[in-house]
Amino acid sequence: MNIKQVARYTFLSLTLFTTLVSAGTKEPVDYVDMFIGTSNSRWMLGPYAQEPFGMVQLGPDNQGNVWMGGYEYAINSVSGFSHLHAWTMGGLMIMPTTADLALSNPSVDSPYKGANAGYHSRILKETEKASPGYYSVYLYDHEVKAELSATTRCGIHRYTFPERKESRILIDLLFPTEWDYGFSVKDACITKVSNTELEGYADCQSGPWSSWNKYKLHFIVRFSKPFSQLNGWNEGEEKENIQAIAGKNDIGVYALYNTEEGESITVSTGLSLVSIEQARLNMETELAPLQYDFDRVASQTRNKWNELLGKIEIEGENEVDKTKFYTNLYRAYAGKQTWNDVNGQYCDACENVQQLDHGNMYGGDAFWNSFWNLNGLWSILSPRIVDDWVTTQLEMFKHTGWTSKGPAGLEYSGIMEGSHETALLVAAYQKGIRKDGEEIYKAVVKNVTEPGINHPCGGNCGNPLLDVYIKQGYMPMEKGVVSKTLDYAYDDWCVSQLAFALGKKKEGKALLARSMNYKNVFHPEKKFVMRRDSLGNWDADFDVFSNKGFIEGNSWQYSWYVPHDVPGLVGFLGKDLFNSRLEEGFIKSEKHKFAAHVFDRTTGQSAEFYINQGNEVNLCTPFLFNYSGKPWLAQKWSRAILDSFYGSTPYHGWEGDEDEGQMGGWYVMSALGFFEMNGGASLQPELELTSPLFNKVTIHLDPDYYKGKTFTIEARNNSKENIYIQKAYLNGKELKHPRIPFAAIAAGGELVLEMGDQPAYGCFKD
Repeated sequence: MNIKQVARYTFLSLTLFTTLVSAGTKEPVDYVDMFIGTSNSRWMLGPYAQEPFGMVQLGPDNQGNVWMGGYEYAINSVSGFSHLHAWTMGGLMIMPTTADLALSNPSVDSPYKGANAGYHSRILKETEKASPGYYSVYLYDHEVKAELSATTRCGIHRYTFPERKESRILIDLLFPTEWDYGFSVKDACITKVSNTELEGYADCQSGPWSSWNKYKLHFIVRFSKPFSQLNGWNEGEEKENIQAIAGKNDIGVYALYNTEEGESITVSTGLSLVSIEQARLNMETELAPLQYDFDRVASQTRNKWNELLGKIEIEGENEVDKTKFYTNLYRAYAGKQTWNDVNGQYCDACENVQQLDHGNMYGGDAFWNSFWNLNGLWSILSPRIVDDWVTTQLEMFKHTGWTSKGPAGLEYSGIMEGSHETALLVAAYQKGIRKDGEEIYKAVVKNVTEPGINHPCGGNCGNPLLDVYIKQGYMPMEKGVVSKTLDYAYDDWCVSQLAFALGKKKEGKALLARSMNYKNVFHPEKKFVMRRDSLGNWDADFDVFSNKGFIEGNSWQYSWYVPHDVPGLVGFLGKDLFNSRLEEGFIKSEKHKFAAHVFDRTTGQSAEFYINQGNEVNLCTPFLFNYSGKPWLAQKWSRAILDSFYGSTPYHGWEGDEDEGQMGGWYVMSALGFFEMNGGASLQPELELTSPLFNKVTIHLDPDYYKGKTFTIEARNNSKENIYIQKAYLNGKELKHPRIPFAAIAAGGELVLEMGDQPAYGCFKD
């Protein structure tokens, strides 16, 4: 490819953006950098074309079955463009090819010559462009420009080909996904409906670790130009001029074309987990009104993102901070998926088709500590999404017996600890987003009264060994990790708060008392969380920095994890020890950018890591100072994390496991100056205050849920140096404590903070 061709394709890639945005009129969507952090990201958070919570996350893959696999920015190649990037799920890869025919796709490191190389292609990195709802790249080895966009349940591809007697559009049903989650295809069929349309299904089984996830992906593929011939393959055997192909494992087809230089072919796809007819309905509902036109789809999806992101207006001079803010806000809505079709049909955990009468069914990874960031952000900015999450959980409870702590594909993954979907459901009622408290109570009280089980339709649900926890008052080390005690105690507290709200005083008092079980795993002298056996003996080999007996953390980190009773924790440690220990942790963690990678995916190791912003357990730590009489340290250290842990390049976005928007949600909430310590499940939910990042923020509230129109946050005299709150006023009244009611946001109003470069020790009374 010569210099003129490179320039031409780069120009074409930029055309969509330059025509939509003129100089000096950047919209929120234009601040999103889709490549930030993509050299250290997860399968579900690549530079994909998708709508918020889209079933279809259409984008490039370039890795094998490896942890954090999918897309890696540093690899200058693409193996294909797949449609599903949900946790433990993948499906339907498409790739345009013009080089030597290849039907396999080995490592992207293999040579780029001959059929054994596979159909992947090197890319010209300077041509790779992405924005919310759009991705584009030039495939060097096939000389094809690829562009992608999507609606919620449909994808759309535009491939611009060179002059070739044999150009191909290849559809592959088996390819690498993330880690050992790599799925297998148990049964599949692709049928030619006409020379412009295919239909089919792939009966998929997720990998050995996630064998509970079985799903049948149905699809329609429609081409803007008739193909001359359809060929296929199955397990190494090629078949020419087919009407249909069926089989298992490695299976796919490719459509043949004779193309002119610069000829574009649009490929439209519709997906469903219910049936081929439903996939066609999704396509006809979402793409037909847009006339299957690529530019119309890309424009509509961009506008949807811009409308969502634009609900928060920020004012400030730092353009990098604006990019980080809107990129993290984008991530908070890009990691989960919608699993119902346009008419409300969906497949439940037992693979039965159900009919939803309102709302949407969402899925994703665990709600493990999402109560600190994602839940709060969603409830402020998009209460309808919280509403639909409750619908999802109540539907699962109704049809398959339990709520789900990680409903990937609407299954019972059993991932992570506790049943922290409980916090989301309870908070939705306490904040007035839902009115059906009794129905919510029936669902969540089961999580704290009946031991979890292996669900008959696969996976785990509820809290395993809950009976042991109840009997012992903690989780003995012979039975499970000590951190289960902390997670189960928080679940107890959440349900107790809902019980009180519904007038169930007896039940509320009992669960509130049981939520104090967390005290049973704090050593009375060492004052750290410690393992103990069923006889009450403490761990003789205790190591405060070992994560033996803890889930993705260590004793030092978990000893701050009591979200429902921070005042009790302060009282147990004493303010002096509480503050000195926490300050030491921040000081020693600053050089590591508050990240401790060793604890992301290892067990049994010991290393002197304190604060770990890169995983869920420690996300509360800066805001603990709001309870120990030093709120200025909450302001100092939350701003430090915003500045150093979070970056603005592909190689430095966040240092750890982003986990479907968890880290993004933390950034946005902290940049607003907020944190939700107990997850909003209390009778009167409150938000912690810290140092806002921007001079002024205007939040546009949803009138369907909140009576207020806007809530503004103004930080007067704010700067990189002036990070300390001197005085705080809510609707003109001076605040005496470093927190505000959630109801104050819902009602609309104004928070004004006067900022300075030195701590104001008398600003708050806590």
